[in-house]
Amino acid sequence: MQPIRMSRLKIGRKECHVTCCHAASPPCSGMTARSPTHACRPFWALPVPFSAGCRTDVIFHASTTTHTVLVSHLADALQDLALDAVQTVTISHGDGSQKEIDIKNYAKIEKIPGGAIEECRVLKGVMFNKDVVVPGRMRRKIANPRILLLDCPLEYKKGENQTNVEITKEEDWAALLKAEEEQIKKMCDQIIAFKPDLVVTEKGLSDLAAHFLTKAGVSAIRRLRKTDNNRIARAAGATIVHRTEEIREADIGTGAGLFEVVKIGDEFFSFVVDCAQPKACTVMLRGASRDILNEVERNLVDAMGVARNIVMDPRLVPGGGACEMAVSRSLADKATAMAGVEAWPYKAAGHAMEVIPRTLAQNCGINVIRTLTKLRARHADEPLGPWGLNGETGEVTDMRALGVWEPLAVKQQTVKTAIDSAKMLLRIDDIVSGISRRQDAPKKKGGADPEGDGDNADGDKQLPE
Repeated sequence: MQPIRMSRLKIGRKECHVTCCHAASPPCSGMTARSPTHACRPFWALPVPFSAGCRTDVIFHASTTTHTVLVSHLADALQDLALDAVQTVTISHGDGSQKEIDIKNYAKIEKIPGGAIEECRVLKGVMFNKDVVVPGRMRRKIANPRILLLDCPLEYKKGENQTNVEITKEEDWAALLKAEEEQIKKMCDQIIAFKPDLVVTEKGLSDLAAHFLTKAGVSAIRRLRKTDNNRIARAAGATIVHRTEEIREADIGTGAGLFEVVKIGDEFFSFVVDCAQPKACTVMLRGASRDILNEVERNLVDAMGVARNIVMDPRLVPGGGACEMAVSRSLADKATAMAGVEAWPYKAAGHAMEVIPRTLAQNCGINVIRTLTKLRARHADEPLGPWGLNGETGEVTDMRALGVWEPLAVKQQTVKTAIDSAKMLLRIDDIVSGISRRQDAPKKKGGADPEGDGDNADGDKQLPE
């Protein structure tokens, strides 16, 4: 057996000690490749499936994220908002088994100070803080609008570099203005030919273009954010067009039931709502102050994340450290059945899994050693059981009776990420060792190789086993 090597790896401003054994490297490498599967295997026997279509069950499991100090009295309302937003942006593919739920890009939270907190609601569409270009002449309320979305400017295109024009006659200046007007009129005619009621562009829109659109009875909004434009496209069934020459009838969005500009407080907000199939939504939050709205937003984001995970994969595992202790017990049993150094990583991973119940016991202020011993005994008598720690009393309790559950998808991803991170740190340590060896080699006198074998390249301390 070769000696154990103790090395220091600096990460940022901190240093961590990495211990590894060269003789155990091949078995450990094989174990780390299989460890995520072995560590997650006990999870597959723990899940309790339930119907994600049952609104009551989903709201119950999302309720833990909304019972904080400031908004606990609004927990029921926030749970309804979170589930409505997740169900609105859900897209099913194929037979419905594959789902796409992008709450980050298509479920926007709009905070508006003022009003009562009970006025919060999920819009079947999109709202954004913009007004029409010419408020006095363009329509602010349109039923069943035909919406055209652009990401090109509706103004005269300026030269990319410095442009010099020499004019000797007054007629030349008039010709330049006429050429600019003809170009803008051509773009507007191409838009008007498809008879849209609302034109939204991410770029600028000149006064001349606004004049032509107003004359044709078309409302326009300019300089809209890309994210808002994408939400409108998804909610209204429109396609964002890059050039006015490429507009087709299929690009016009007809899925919205109402476009309206409403003044809330001192600002104007545009609403594209009552969509037939809104796969994007806006959660409008009202409250007395910015601080209250920020706290409500934090709780709502957490609730939406839980609801999304449950709808994506409707399988739950017991919480309170129950599943971590079950995995720890399973890995310990597997290590017992192995011989040699290959069992060491399994023992270490099983011991690391106990950090969750150990931390829960410390937070309760109880005797950690006695509590973990009781919990181990429970899982020894009933493998893969639902026994965990009650966070209030510190007692070993059946998590099913207590109603503490966690999404299986989150647990699996947490374990896989932790194991992959540990593998990455060990690999980085080997790479740093090789670099240090090559840098120190020329400094030795007589050209002799430094002491130690090639694996011990950074001259770390050699400790006898």
